[in-house]
Amino acid sequence: MPTLIKDARARSPFWICCYTAADGRRLKKSTKQTDRGKALEVCLALERAEGMAKRGTLTETRARQLIGEVLERTTGEALPFYTVEAWLRDWLRGKKVSKSASTHVAYTHSVESFLSHLGGRAKLNITAISPKDIAAFRDAQIASGKSPNTIRYLIKQIRIPFNAARRQGILTHNPAESVELPAPAKMDSGGESARDSFTPEQVEALMKAAILREHGRPVFEAGAEWRGAILFAYCTGARLQDVANLPWSGIDLPAKLVTYRAKKTGKLVTIPLHPALESYLLELSAPDSGKAFVFPTLAGRDTGGRSGLSMAFGRIMARAGIRGEVIHAAKKGGKGRTTRTLSFHSLRHSFNSQMANGGIAQEVRMKLTGHSDAEMNRSYTHHELAPLRAAINVIPSPGGRKAGK
Repeated sequence: MPTLIKDARARSPFWICCYTAADGRRLKKSTKQTDRGKALEVCLALERAEGMAKRGTLTETRARQLIGEVLERTTGEALPFYTVEAWLRDWLRGKKVSKSASTHVAYTHSVESFLSHLGGRAKLNITAISPKDIAAFRDAQIASGKSPNTIRYLIKQIRIPFNAARRQGILTHNPAESVELPAPAKMDSGGESARDSFTPEQVEALMKAAILREHGRPVFEAGAEWRGAILFAYCTGARLQDVANLPWSGIDLPAKLVTYRAKKTGKLVTIPLHPALESYLLELSAPDSGKAFVFPTLAGRDTGGRSGLSMAFGRIMARAGIRGEVIHAAKKGGKGRTTRTLSFHSLRHSFNSQMANGGIAQEVRMKLTGHSDAEMNRSYTHHELAPLRAAINVIPSPGGRKAGK
Protein backbone atom coordinates (compact mmCIF):
# COMPACT_ATOMS: atom_id res chain seq x y z
CA MET A 1 0.00 0.00 0.00
CA PRO A 2 1.47 3.40 -0.93
CA THR A 3 1.94 6.05 1.70
CA LEU A 4 2.48 9.81 1.72
CA ILE A 5 5.14 11.62 3.70
CA LYS A 6 6.61 15.10 3.96
CA ASP A 7 10.39 15.62 3.98
CA ALA A 8 10.98 18.28 6.61
CA ARG A 9 14.71 18.49 5.82
CA ALA A 10 14.12 19.30 2.14
CA ARG A 11 11.60 21.98 3.12
CA SER A 12 9.52 21.06 0.08
CA PRO A 13 5.80 21.93 0.07
CA PHE A 14 5.05 18.79 -1.98
CA TRP A 15 3.89 15.41 -0.68
CA ILE A 16 6.19 12.45 -1.38
CA CYS A 17 4.78 9.09 -2.48
CA CYS A 18 6.37 5.93 -1.07
CA TYR A 19 5.43 2.90 -3.18
CA THR A 20 6.66 -0.52 -4.35
CA ALA A 21 8.13 -0.73 -7.86
CA ALA A 22 7.57 -3.61 -10.29
CA ASP A 23 11.00 -5.06 -9.40
CA GLY A 24 10.20 -5.06 -5.66
CA ARG A 25 12.19 -1.96 -4.70
CA ARG A 26 10.65 0.61 -2.40
CA LEU A 27 10.73 4.05 -4.13
CA LYS A 28 10.04 7.63 -3.16
CA LYS A 29 8.83 10.22 -5.69
CA SER A 30 7.51 13.74 -5.31
CA THR A 31 3.88 14.05 -6.38
CA LYS A 32 4.35 17.78 -7.12
CA GLN A 33 1.11 18.29 -5.17
CA THR A 34 0.60 20.34 -2.01
CA ASP A 35 -2.97 19.09 -1.47
CA ARG A 36 -2.92 15.73 0.32
CA GLY A 37 -6.00 14.40 -1.48
CA LYS A 38 -4.56 15.18 -4.91
CA ALA A 39 -1.19 13.80 -3.89
CA LEU A 40 -2.86 10.53 -2.91
CA GLU A 41 -4.47 10.31 -6.38
CA VAL A 42 -1.02 10.58 -7.97
CA CYS A 43 0.47 8.09 -5.55
CA LEU A 44 -2.24 5.48 -6.16
CA ALA A 45 -1.80 5.87 -9.94
CA LEU A 46 1.93 5.22 -9.59
CA GLU A 47 1.25 2.06 -7.58
CA ARG A 48 -1.35 0.84 -10.12
CA ALA A 49 1.04 1.42 -13.01
CA GLU A 50 3.86 -0.48 -11.25
CA GLY A 51 1.48 -3.34 -10.52
CA MET A 52 0.43 -3.57 -14.18
CA ALA A 53 4.08 -3.43 -15.25
CA LYS A 54 4.85 -6.31 -12.90
CA ARG A 55 2.02 -8.38 -14.45
CA GLY A 56 3.08 -7.40 -18.00
CA THR A 57 -0.22 -5.67 -18.77
CA LEU A 58 1.00 -2.06 -18.86
CA THR A 59 0.70 -0.64 -22.37
CA GLU A 60 1.30 2.88 -23.65
CA THR A 61 -2.45 3.37 -24.11
CA ARG A 62 -3.23 2.24 -20.56
CA ALA A 63 -0.42 4.38 -19.14
CA ARG A 64 -1.83 7.45 -20.89
CA GLN A 65 -5.30 6.62 -19.58
CA LEU A 66 -3.98 6.45 -16.02
CA ILE A 67 -2.11 9.73 -16.40
CA GLY A 68 -5.16 11.33 -18.02
CA GLU A 69 -7.44 10.22 -15.20
CA VAL A 70 -5.09 11.63 -12.55
CA LEU A 71 -4.61 14.88 -14.47
CA GLU A 72 -8.35 15.40 -14.85
CA ARG A 73 -9.08 14.67 -11.17
CA THR A 74 -6.25 16.84 -9.84
CA THR A 75 -6.37 19.79 -12.25
CA GLY A 76 -9.73 19.51 -13.97
CA GLU A 77 -8.01 19.41 -17.38
CA ALA A 78 -8.12 16.47 -19.75
CA LEU A 79 -4.90 15.05 -21.20
CA PRO A 80 -4.71 16.06 -24.89
CA PHE A 81 -5.08 13.07 -27.20
CA TYR A 82 -4.23 13.23 -30.89
CA THR A 83 -3.92 10.52 -33.45
CA VAL A 84 -1.13 11.08 -35.99
CA GLU A 85 -3.73 11.75 -38.67
CA ALA A 86 -5.75 14.19 -36.55
CA TRP A 87 -2.69 16.19 -35.51
CA LEU A 88 -1.22 16.46 -39.01
CA ARG A 89 -4.55 17.43 -40.58
CA ASP A 90 -5.25 20.03 -37.87
CA TRP A 91 -1.76 21.43 -38.43
CA LEU A 92 -2.42 21.61 -42.18
CA ARG A 93 -5.66 23.52 -41.62
CA GLY A 94 -3.74 26.11 -39.63
CA LYS A 95 -1.16 26.47 -42.39
CA LYS A 96 -3.91 27.07 -44.95
CA VAL A 97 -4.62 30.35 -43.16
CA SER A 98 -1.07 31.41 -42.29
CA LYS A 99 0.84 30.37 -45.43
CA SER A 100 0.55 31.00 -49.16
CA ALA A 101 -1.55 28.63 -51.26
CA SER A 102 1.49 27.07 -52.92
CA THR A 103 3.23 26.49 -49.57
CA HIS A 104 0.07 24.86 -48.22
CA VAL A 105 -0.08 22.59 -51.29
CA ALA A 106 3.55 21.56 -50.71
CA TYR A 107 2.88 20.81 -47.03
CA THR A 108 -0.25 18.85 -47.97
CA HIS A 109 1.67 16.70 -50.44
CA SER A 110 4.31 15.82 -47.82
CA VAL A 111 1.77 15.09 -45.09
CA GLU A 112 -0.50 13.00 -47.31
CA SER A 113 2.49 11.01 -48.58
CA PHE A 114 3.50 10.27 -44.98
CA LEU A 115 -0.03 9.32 -43.87
CA SER A 116 -0.44 7.06 -46.90
CA HIS A 117 2.81 5.34 -45.98
CA LEU A 118 1.71 4.85 -42.34
CA GLY A 119 -1.56 3.19 -43.33
CA GLY A 120 -3.32 1.94 -40.20
CA ARG A 121 -0.64 3.39 -37.93
CA ALA A 122 -1.98 6.85 -38.78
CA LYS A 123 -4.84 6.11 -36.34
CA LEU A 124 -2.41 5.62 -33.42
CA ASN A 125 -1.63 8.25 -30.85
CA ILE A 126 0.97 10.68 -32.13
CA THR A 127 3.27 9.61 -29.28
CA ALA A 128 3.46 6.14 -30.87
CA ILE A 129 5.40 7.46 -33.88
CA SER A 130 9.10 6.73 -33.56
CA PRO A 131 12.22 7.50 -35.62
CA LYS A 132 11.78 4.01 -37.05
CA ASP A 133 8.53 5.10 -38.73
CA ILE A 134 10.18 8.16 -40.27
CA ALA A 135 13.16 6.09 -41.43
CA ALA A 136 10.80 3.56 -43.03
CA PHE A 137 9.06 6.42 -44.88
CA ARG A 138 12.44 7.68 -46.08
CA ASP A 139 13.45 4.22 -47.29
CA ALA A 140 10.13 3.76 -49.11
CA GLN A 141 10.68 7.05 -50.96
CA ILE A 142 14.17 5.91 -51.96
CA ALA A 143 12.75 2.63 -53.25
CA SER A 144 10.12 4.50 -55.29
CA GLY A 145 12.87 6.24 -57.26
CA LYS A 146 12.63 9.70 -55.69
CA SER A 147 15.81 11.79 -55.85
CA PRO A 148 17.84 12.31 -52.64
CA ASN A 149 17.09 16.05 -52.73
CA THR A 150 13.34 15.41 -53.00
CA ILE A 151 13.48 13.00 -50.05
CA ARG A 152 15.49 15.47 -47.98
CA TYR A 153 12.79 18.06 -48.70
CA LEU A 154 9.97 15.67 -47.70
CA ILE A 155 11.58 14.70 -44.38
CA LYS A 156 12.35 18.33 -43.52
CA GLN A 157 8.69 19.20 -44.09
CA ILE A 158 7.49 16.29 -41.96
CA ARG A 159 9.72 17.55 -39.12
CA ILE A 160 7.78 20.83 -38.93
CA PRO A 161 4.41 19.54 -37.59
CA PHE A 162 6.18 17.18 -35.17
CA ASN A 163 8.20 20.14 -33.89
CA ALA A 164 4.94 22.02 -33.34
CA ALA A 165 3.64 19.08 -31.27
CA ARG A 166 6.85 19.08 -29.23
CA ARG A 167 6.59 22.82 -28.55
CA GLN A 168 3.02 22.36 -27.30
CA GLY A 169 4.06 19.62 -24.90
CA ILE A 170 2.21 16.86 -26.80
CA LEU A 171 5.52 15.16 -27.61
CA THR A 172 8.70 15.06 -25.56
CA HIS A 173 10.85 14.79 -28.69
CA ASN A 174 10.55 15.07 -32.49
CA PRO A 175 10.80 11.55 -33.99
CA ALA A 176 11.82 12.96 -37.38
CA GLU A 177 14.70 15.02 -35.99
CA SER A 178 17.10 12.14 -35.44
CA VAL A 179 16.48 10.42 -38.78
CA GLU A 180 19.46 10.70 -41.08
CA LEU A 181 18.74 12.41 -44.38
CA PRO A 182 19.99 10.96 -47.68
CA ALA A 183 23.25 12.47 -48.84
CA PRO A 184 22.86 15.08 -51.61
CA ALA A 185 23.04 13.40 -55.01
CA LYS A 186 26.31 13.34 -56.91
CA MET A 187 26.52 14.36 -60.54
CA ASP A 188 27.93 12.06 -63.20
CA SER A 189 31.25 13.85 -62.80
CA GLY A 190 31.26 13.07 -59.08
CA GLY A 191 30.73 16.65 -57.94
CA GLU A 192 28.05 17.82 -55.50
CA SER A 193 24.55 18.06 -56.95
CA ALA A 194 23.58 21.64 -57.70
CA ARG A 195 21.60 23.60 -60.23
CA ASP A 196 23.83 25.32 -62.77
CA SER A 197 23.13 28.65 -64.40
CA PHE A 198 22.98 29.41 -68.12
CA THR A 199 25.55 31.73 -69.69
CA PRO A 200 24.28 34.71 -71.71
CA GLU A 201 25.40 32.84 -74.85
CA GLN A 202 23.34 29.79 -73.85
CA VAL A 203 20.30 31.99 -73.20
CA GLU A 204 20.62 33.39 -76.72
CA ALA A 205 20.91 29.84 -78.09
CA LEU A 206 17.76 28.80 -76.20
CA MET A 207 15.81 31.78 -77.55
CA LYS A 208 16.89 30.94 -81.11
CA ALA A 209 16.02 27.27 -80.65
CA ALA A 210 12.54 28.21 -79.40
CA ILE A 211 11.66 29.89 -82.73
CA LEU A 212 13.55 27.39 -84.90
CA ARG A 213 11.87 26.58 -88.22
CA GLU A 214 12.26 23.49 -90.35
CA HIS A 215 10.83 23.13 -93.86
CA GLY A 216 9.26 26.55 -93.41
CA ARG A 217 7.28 25.54 -90.33
CA PRO A 218 7.96 26.27 -86.63
CA VAL A 219 9.40 23.31 -84.75
CA PHE A 220 7.60 24.41 -81.56
CA GLU A 221 3.98 25.52 -81.77
CA ALA A 222 4.40 28.01 -78.90
CA GLY A 223 7.97 28.88 -79.89
CA ALA A 224 7.47 32.64 -80.07
CA GLU A 225 6.04 32.69 -76.54
CA TRP A 226 8.78 30.40 -75.26
CA ARG A 227 11.35 32.84 -76.66
CA GLY A 228 9.77 35.60 -74.58
CA ALA A 229 9.34 33.41 -71.50
CA ILE A 230 13.04 32.46 -71.55
CA LEU A 231 14.07 36.10 -71.84
CA PHE A 232 11.62 37.11 -69.11
CA ALA A 233 12.95 34.52 -66.63
CA TYR A 234 16.56 35.43 -67.40
CA CYS A 235 15.89 39.16 -66.88
CA THR A 236 13.64 38.88 -63.79
CA GLY A 237 14.52 35.60 -62.03
CA ALA A 238 10.85 34.63 -62.02
CA ARG A 239 9.93 30.96 -61.68
CA LEU A 240 8.31 29.04 -64.53
CA GLN A 241 4.73 29.17 -63.19
CA ASP A 242 5.02 32.90 -62.48
CA VAL A 243 6.31 33.59 -66.00
CA ALA A 244 3.68 31.43 -67.72
CA ASN A 245 0.79 33.02 -65.82
CA LEU A 246 1.93 36.67 -65.86
CA PRO A 247 -0.96 39.08 -66.70
CA TRP A 248 -0.44 42.27 -68.67
CA SER A 249 -1.57 44.21 -65.59
CA GLY A 250 1.82 43.36 -64.09
CA ILE A 251 3.68 45.23 -66.84
CA ASP A 252 4.16 49.00 -66.45
CA LEU A 253 6.02 50.06 -69.58
CA PRO A 254 5.99 53.85 -68.86
CA ALA A 255 7.57 53.24 -65.43
CA LYS A 256 9.71 50.40 -66.83
CA LEU A 257 8.62 48.01 -64.07
CA VAL A 258 7.21 44.50 -63.82
CA THR A 259 5.28 43.35 -60.74
CA TYR A 260 4.05 39.84 -59.95
CA ARG A 261 3.08 37.81 -56.92
CA ALA A 262 5.32 34.76 -56.59
CA LYS A 263 3.13 31.66 -56.45
CA LYS A 264 5.58 29.74 -54.26
CA THR A 265 5.99 32.37 -51.53
CA GLY A 266 3.01 34.69 -52.00
CA LYS A 267 5.39 37.66 -52.02
CA LEU A 268 4.81 40.66 -54.26
CA VAL A 269 7.97 41.23 -56.33
CA THR A 270 8.66 44.43 -58.29
CA ILE A 271 11.58 44.49 -60.71
CA PRO A 272 12.85 47.22 -63.07
CA LEU A 273 12.71 46.15 -66.71
CA HIS A 274 15.98 45.03 -68.24
CA PRO A 275 16.59 46.89 -71.55
CA ALA A 276 16.44 43.63 -73.53
CA LEU A 277 13.13 42.67 -71.91
CA GLU A 278 11.72 46.17 -72.41
CA SER A 279 12.55 46.01 -76.13
CA TYR A 280 10.85 42.62 -76.41
CA LEU A 281 7.66 43.78 -74.65
CA LEU A 282 7.46 46.89 -76.84
CA GLU A 283 7.32 44.58 -79.87
CA LEU A 284 4.20 42.82 -78.57
CA SER A 285 0.62 44.01 -79.07
CA ALA A 286 -0.86 44.71 -75.65
CA PRO A 287 -4.49 43.45 -75.31
CA ASP A 288 -7.44 45.58 -74.22
CA SER A 289 -7.72 43.82 -70.86
CA GLY A 290 -4.97 43.82 -68.24
CA LYS A 291 -6.21 40.39 -67.15
CA ALA A 292 -4.96 38.84 -70.39
CA PHE A 293 -1.80 36.77 -70.14
CA VAL A 294 1.49 37.92 -71.66
CA PHE A 295 2.10 34.30 -72.72
CA PRO A 296 -1.46 32.95 -73.29
CA THR A 297 -0.54 29.54 -74.76
CA LEU A 298 1.69 28.78 -71.74
CA ALA A 299 -0.77 30.04 -69.10
CA GLY A 300 -2.68 27.50 -67.04
CA ARG A 301 -0.50 24.57 -68.05
CA ASP A 302 1.02 22.20 -65.52
CA THR A 303 4.80 22.06 -65.17
CA GLY A 304 5.06 18.26 -64.81
CA GLY A 305 4.25 15.34 -67.08
CA ARG A 306 5.18 14.68 -70.68
CA SER A 307 2.94 17.49 -71.93
CA GLY A 308 3.99 19.90 -69.15
CA LEU A 309 6.00 23.08 -69.41
CA SER A 310 9.20 21.59 -67.97
CA MET A 311 9.32 18.85 -70.60
CA ALA A 312 8.58 21.37 -73.35
CA PHE A 313 11.53 23.49 -72.21
CA GLY A 314 13.66 20.34 -72.11
CA ARG A 315 12.93 19.81 -75.82
CA ILE A 316 14.00 23.39 -76.55
CA MET A 317 17.24 22.75 -74.64
CA ALA A 318 17.85 19.63 -76.72
CA ARG A 319 17.35 21.64 -79.95
CA ALA A 320 19.84 24.20 -78.64
CA GLY A 321 22.37 21.43 -77.96
CA ILE A 322 22.42 22.18 -74.21
CA ARG A 323 22.38 19.36 -71.67
CA GLY A 324 23.19 19.55 -67.98
CA GLU A 325 24.82 16.78 -65.99
CA VAL A 326 22.55 14.15 -64.48
CA ILE A 327 21.76 14.80 -60.80
CA HIS A 328 19.39 11.86 -60.41
CA ALA A 329 18.67 9.14 -62.95
CA ALA A 330 15.26 7.49 -63.20
CA LYS A 331 15.28 3.88 -62.02
CA LYS A 332 14.53 0.93 -64.25
CA GLY A 333 10.83 0.36 -64.65
CA GLY A 334 10.10 4.07 -64.87
CA LYS A 335 10.34 4.82 -61.16
CA GLY A 336 11.21 8.45 -60.45
CA ARG A 337 12.49 10.83 -63.10
CA THR A 338 15.82 12.00 -64.40
CA THR A 339 16.83 15.45 -63.23
CA ARG A 340 19.75 17.48 -64.49
CA THR A 341 21.78 20.48 -63.38
CA LEU A 342 20.17 22.63 -66.08
CA SER A 343 16.44 23.34 -66.34
CA PHE A 344 14.15 26.35 -66.70
CA HIS A 345 14.85 27.13 -63.04
CA SER A 346 18.50 27.63 -63.97
CA LEU A 347 17.45 30.93 -65.58
CA ARG A 348 16.67 32.11 -62.05
CA HIS A 349 20.16 31.10 -60.99
CA SER A 350 21.56 32.98 -63.99
CA PHE A 351 19.67 36.12 -62.96
CA ASN A 352 21.12 35.99 -59.46
CA SER A 353 24.61 34.88 -60.45
CA GLN A 354 25.09 37.56 -63.10
CA MET A 355 24.30 40.23 -60.51
CA ALA A 356 26.64 38.60 -57.99
CA ASN A 357 29.40 38.53 -60.60
CA GLY A 358 28.72 42.22 -61.24
CA GLY A 359 29.31 43.07 -57.57
CA ILE A 360 25.66 43.62 -56.58
CA ALA A 361 25.15 43.28 -52.80
CA GLN A 362 23.29 40.23 -51.56
CA GLU A 363 20.54 42.27 -49.90
CA VAL A 364 19.74 43.88 -53.26
CA ARG A 365 19.75 40.48 -55.00
CA MET A 366 17.46 39.09 -52.32
CA LYS A 367 15.03 41.94 -52.87
CA LEU A 368 14.93 41.24 -56.60
CA THR A 369 14.70 37.44 -56.35
CA GLY A 370 12.12 37.56 -53.54
CA HIS A 371 14.27 35.50 -51.15
CA SER A 372 13.77 36.10 -47.43
CA ASP A 373 16.55 33.70 -46.48
CA ALA A 374 20.16 34.74 -47.12
CA GLU A 375 21.24 31.07 -47.13
CA MET A 376 18.74 30.31 -49.88
CA ASN A 377 19.95 33.28 -51.90
CA ARG A 378 23.57 32.14 -51.53
CA SER A 379 22.64 28.82 -53.09
CA TYR A 380 21.60 30.74 -56.22
CA THR A 381 24.90 32.62 -56.48
CA HIS A 382 28.00 30.92 -58.75
CA HIS A 383 16.21 49.64 -51.75
CA GLU A 384 15.42 51.76 -53.56
CA LEU A 385 14.48 51.83 -57.24
CA ALA A 386 17.73 53.43 -58.45
CA PRO A 387 20.06 50.73 -57.05
CA LEU A 388 17.62 48.07 -58.25
CA ARG A 389 17.74 49.46 -61.79
CA ALA A 390 21.53 49.53 -61.59
CA ALA A 391 21.53 45.92 -60.43
CA ILE A 392 19.32 44.81 -63.33
CA ASN A 393 21.51 46.61 -65.85
CA VAL A 394 24.52 44.60 -64.66
CA ILE A 395 22.97 41.51 -66.29
CA PRO A 396 24.35 41.02 -69.83
CA SER A 397 21.78 40.74 -72.61
CA PRO A 398 21.42 37.27 -74.18
CA GLY A 399 24.50 36.64 -76.28
CA GLY A 400 26.78 38.39 -73.81
CA ARG A 401 26.14 41.95 -74.94
CA LYS A 402 26.02 44.56 -72.18
CA ALA A 403 22.58 45.74 -71.21
CA GLY A 404 21.23 48.44 -73.45
CA LYS A 405 23.68 47.61 -76.26
